[in-house]
Amino acid sequence: MNAPLVIGLTGGIGSGKSEVARAFAARGIEIADADQAAHAVTDRGKPGFDSVVAAFGPEAVGSNGELDRSWLRRRVFADAKDRARLESLLHPLIQARLESAIATWRGPYGLLSVPLLLERGGLLSRVARVLVVDCPEDEQVRRVVKRGGLTTADVRAVMATQLTRAERLARADDIINNSGSLPDIAPQVARLDAFYREFAARRRTGEPAGA
Repeated sequence: MNAPLVIGLTGGIGSGKSEVARAFAARGIEIADADQAAHAVTDRGKPGFDSVVAAFGPEAVGSNGELDRSWLRRRVFADAKDRARLESLLHPLIQARLESAIATWRGPYGLLSVPLLLERGGLLSRVARVLVVDCPEDEQVRRVVKRGGLTTADVRAVMATQLTRAERLARADDIINNSGSLPDIAPQVARLDAFYREFAARRRTGEPAGA
């Protein structure tokens, strides 16, 4: 059996990647999520936790004994050198965990969800197509602030480290428009699910996609 097709799912902060991933999962599609992997490798007692504390000091640990992710997020988005240092510590651990997840996939294709897939590029070689979840930038800010935990300035600081909306769309193979309500996602996911299944089937037989 050929390895499953890997579709790269990405989008700016607040674009709705999680909702899109859930819609695909509801159709039986397996997901390897970089954010979940990052949390897993930095839980207390894991190698990533120890590396982060060694690099950033005891301030990186919250009162509950776990990493203070809000503090760490503010720190690294305010300083490019700190961000690069954190990424150098965690990216190999995250990538190894994602590869392990992909190795368990049994369907015709799966989603590799990576917020900075296009910005960092380290996992681009693993994906056959790039699926971008898109919405207006002001809507990204509104959604994230509404969730709580970040101010408008915090969100804008994160967005400044990401591609612009136009740059991201220019590099997309496929796009889901998530500028509307949640029910608008389902028909777009259904269409892409059918396309990816066909794409995977044609790849297995060696037939050009779209033939």
